[in-house]
Amino acid sequence: MIAGSKLEKVIAGGHFAVTGELGPPKSADLTQLRHHAEAMRRHVEAYNLTDNQTAIVRTSSIACGAVLIQMGLEPVIQMTVRDRNRICLQSDLLGAVALGAKNVLCLSGDHQKFGNEPAAKGVFDIDSMQLIKALKDMRDAGKFIGGEALEHPLEKVFIGAVENPFADPFAYRVDRLEKKINAGANFIQTQCIFDLERFKKWMELVRERGLHKRVAILGGVTPIKSLGAARYMKNNVSGITIPDELIARLQGAENKKAEGLKICIETIQQLKEIEGVAGVHIMAIAWEEVVPEIVERAGLYPRPPV
Repeated sequence: MIAGSKLEKVIAGGHFAVTGELGPPKSADLTQLRHHAEAMRRHVEAYNLTDNQTAIVRTSSIACGAVLIQMGLEPVIQMTVRDRNRICLQSDLLGAVALGAKNVLCLSGDHQKFGNEPAAKGVFDIDSMQLIKALKDMRDAGKFIGGEALEHPLEKVFIGAVENPFADPFAYRVDRLEKKINAGANFIQTQCIFDLERFKKWMELVRERGLHKRVAILGGVTPIKSLGAARYMKNNVSGITIPDELIARLQGAENKKAEGLKICIETIQQLKEIEGVAGVHIMAIAWEEVVPEIVERAGLYPRPPV
């Protein structure tokens, strides 16, 4: 055990892990966040708390994580390098762990021009790869980026990173994954998987290098609520590929929501059969209430006791 988190224990026990995602609100009212978290309590190991996703101002992911810990639930604290320099990043990491967080996911963050404060200055003092390495050094070597020793090593942190098997150039995606593993990543959550064939090819490259034995890979899935949403992601969201066959399937369905849910469940069932996939990360964006149904219909319920 590195951190002893519930997520780590499930993965270490050889079980197919399940994580969910919660987007903090654009206010200080956490009523809905608490409601969705409680609804998923028995269906996921841990909850990703996004860090001002799509560069839109929201409640702090660390504050929301503290609320989940008070509820007896386990957060995955997302931290982006977009908004903080290395002083603030390291300070927030210390604060998150001090509050009881055991899982941290390191990201670059969506560019500020896409959000509700496009005039904001991006910081990007370090990149996500360097953030992974910094967190590992704080944990394993007990030192800050600048070399000074921590008063006490940052113990018990399960370090996560993200990877996009669908971005171009495809040939370099596995190189990037290996760099993140070398930097210190313990688990990986991928971009939304709609193109299973491309994901399978990526996993073949992962297995050729034995990387699936060095890191836990959780495949990302998102239930599609409408044909319009599918078309928008296909044409406008960088790094997501949606096959024409999937668009046609949704187009021909009488109930688009039900079909989108079915596609998500089928994707999870196929991911379970791919060697090297250690779990699934469910990103039910603005549709969190369907996560328990997805988990149950995908054959992942009840969750293993740890």
